[in-house]
Amino acid sequence: MKFQLPKSEKKWDSKKKIRPTFKLVFFYSHNLHIFVTNKIIMGTNYYRVPRVDDVNARFQKLHVRLQELDKWDPSLIEDGYRFIENPEDEWSKMSPWDELVDGMSVHLGKRSGGWKFCWNFHNGKYYNTKEELLKFIRLGRVVDEYGRQIDVEEFIEMSLNWGQPDGMVADKQYFDEHHRSSWFNNESHYDKEIDGLRVSSSTEFS
Repeated sequence: MKFQLPKSEKKWDSKKKIRPTFKLVFFYSHNLHIFVTNKIIMGTNYYRVPRVDDVNARFQKLHVRLQELDKWDPSLIEDGYRFIENPEDEWSKMSPWDELVDGMSVHLGKRSGGWKFCWNFHNGKYYNTKEELLKFIRLGRVVDEYGRQIDVEEFIEMSLNWGQPDGMVADKQYFDEHHRSSWFNNESHYDKEIDGLRVSSSTEFS
């Protein structure tokens, strides 16, 4: 099956070097939205979701949790039925539903015309290296922001080659050239490079 670009993105060639003219820049929640002359740079986000067997196992665990809890307990009711230890925060609890959906949909990254694919490493929550990332992807399924499922290997091939070799990267050079006076022009907002991958400095972007 050949990987098909959405119609809105077929005009972009990932192998071409695109240097648009920047007019306005808006920042929201550490996201960079770039408005270009007569055009807006469009992109597509991708997510990793579990395989069917893993989803079934999660729901079976949810069923057991619901059988275990005392649904009439006033303290549990008051706390939203949060009684499960949170592995990421010893000071908070999780409800059975929180446990079910945690990590169910993991944002992998975004592709945009003229840019290298931008990965989301979630501060190491699911993977820390390229090898771990690819293993994580292959153990699940991939969907885009429109809910369309994509063959895992086709996604990996597309994402690793998108924008190569000279797509743009939001690094120091980019900010110095285009947004030198912006207070976002500091190291904490620059893209990182991990095993040759462009990785966002933020875990919340789309």
